[in-house]
Amino acid sequence: MAVMAQRQSTLAPAAFSPHILERAAELEAALGSAIRGKGEIVRFSVVCLLARGHLLIEDVPGVGKTTLAQALARSVSCGFHRLQFTSDMLPSDVLGVTIYNVHSEAFEFKPGPIFTNFLLADEINRTTPKTQSALLEAMNESQVTIDGRSHVLPRPFMVIATQNPVEHHGTYPLPESQLDRFLMRLRIGYPDAASEREIVRQSGRGALGQPAPSALAAEDVFEMQESVERVAVDDSLVDYMLTIVQKTRSHESLALGVSPRGAQALYRGVQALALLEGRDYALPDDVKRLAVPLFAHRVVINTRTTLVQRRSDGVSSSERVIEEILSQIEVPL
Repeated sequence: MAVMAQRQSTLAPAAFSPHILERAAELEAALGSAIRGKGEIVRFSVVCLLARGHLLIEDVPGVGKTTLAQALARSVSCGFHRLQFTSDMLPSDVLGVTIYNVHSEAFEFKPGPIFTNFLLADEINRTTPKTQSALLEAMNESQVTIDGRSHVLPRPFMVIATQNPVEHHGTYPLPESQLDRFLMRLRIGYPDAASEREIVRQSGRGALGQPAPSALAAEDVFEMQESVERVAVDDSLVDYMLTIVQKTRSHESLALGVSPRGAQALYRGVQALALLEGRDYALPDDVKRLAVPLFAHRVVINTRTTLVQRRSDGVSSSERVIEEILSQIEVPL
């Protein structure tokens, strides 16, 4: 690993200026003020933003899914819409609708809440697949097509979706094609005792649910995203990523492996994590840290394996398989 770090440092000049790290630290601090005791979750959320990805937060009710999503969106001075998904919602409630204006005697397009920089899709799996699919084009191409006309979405554009576990009452599991469009899936989990004590005391002072302060402007986000693309990734590390991807496609417990889009997501995520760690080069440890949150929601467990079985620590079957694959592949030096 030291050999790779030395080689990487000679491959490219510094990929970013010092103030980039200062901006990233400000963003993480803003999120940390809203989500206590979840430093890794906060960092991965920022990774998702800097990698130009979309974030899916899945966990049981009441652990802070919506709080994290709101904090991330409001930490950047950009447009923000929260959309509460329900079973009776229609695609037009998301995308917008074309109506006839009697005064101008012409049809006019009324944009929906998706025309924003950050869209919080709260409890996305409580709406029907028809409405869920309204987000597919937007998440993949940053545009929507309505009545045969394409409308470009604002930049930056990020969907932050929350969902309850699929076995909960009244949920519609997201299809594989939509899951694959989320760069990362995170589980927040319960807080530790000290953090939960602080959360409880905050609620007693009326501080619960207060939005995080805006830490960045849109221009800061653009600059950080461009800096991420300049982080060097050694060829041996790319081979390591692709070996993991290929293993998911041949593993006996998986009916569906990671797609090429998933491999691209890991590459971008590794670059973003390296930047947040203060490096202009990526390391194998970056790959190992991100493989589970980036890959577990993209694979499909074989029907011979229990789909929803979880260990006592909350690790799902797909996450366990990814961990097993990581343990079997030699790490490049």
